[in-house]
Amino acid sequence: MGPQPGMPMPQVNPQPSPFGNPFSGPGSGLIRSGLGAYGEKIFGSSSEYVQSNISRYFSDPQYYFQVNDQYVRNKLKIVLLPFLHRGHWTRISEPVGGRLSYKPPIYDINAPDLYIPLMAFGTYVVLAGLSLGLYGKFTPEALNWLFVKGMVGWFLQVMLLKITLLSLGSGEAPLLDIVAYAGYTFTGLCLAVLGKIIWGYSYYVLIPWTCICTGVFLVKTMKRVLFAESRSYVSSRHHYLLIFVALAQFPLLIWLGNISVNWLF
Repeated sequence: MGPQPGMPMPQVNPQPSPFGNPFSGPGSGLIRSGLGAYGEKIFGSSSEYVQSNISRYFSDPQYYFQVNDQYVRNKLKIVLLPFLHRGHWTRISEPVGGRLSYKPPIYDINAPDLYIPLMAFGTYVVLAGLSLGLYGKFTPEALNWLFVKGMVGWFLQVMLLKITLLSLGSGEAPLLDIVAYAGYTFTGLCLAVLGKIIWGYSYYVLIPWTCICTGVFLVKTMKRVLFAESRSYVSSRHHYLLIFVALAQFPLLIWLGNISVNWLF
């Protein structure tokens, strides 16, 4: 028969576990502290690993915008006239937090920055749009295509430098360093496009000169800076890849300097 209404239900005592509760027994404090220390060690090491890899490959974006007028003038001279640079090409290091770090651009002329590449890229797009306007071909869609063309050219330059480093087994250079070095391409390109606007025939003198100067700048930079940071050197392969990087500037810059509605050509 079931329980009658109004009668109290009998209490059932739970059977104690033969193993006990490890988190409420006499040694629970020791177990909890041990697990906490182990978890802190795991998450702490994981956090340090992630932060070290982020700083290793991406660096701090604010670092690349610490510039002043003097740095910009001197950097433009090196990029546009690398033959006249008589100083060294290596970056200045300093100990920070127990490890070596590099001084920002404002204190080191050989440090990469993103201020000049971004300004040069924006100037390139404006000059390209002005060039189209002088020939009566300007449209918002054409300017949009020129912007995409410039971004594709910048990306190709980054990939060229990155693949070159990886081919030598030295791909440890921060990505933003490579992006900055690749972006200096647009400084000379702006002069070539401006010369084409002022006097069309000057373009055929300025664009080869820009290709040569850009190639020399990238070769010297990669040889003295990127390879030195990556601690890798392969003699014959090293020189062949540097020559390839220099020669690759001619088709890339000629393609970017050809301002037309059809951005593929």
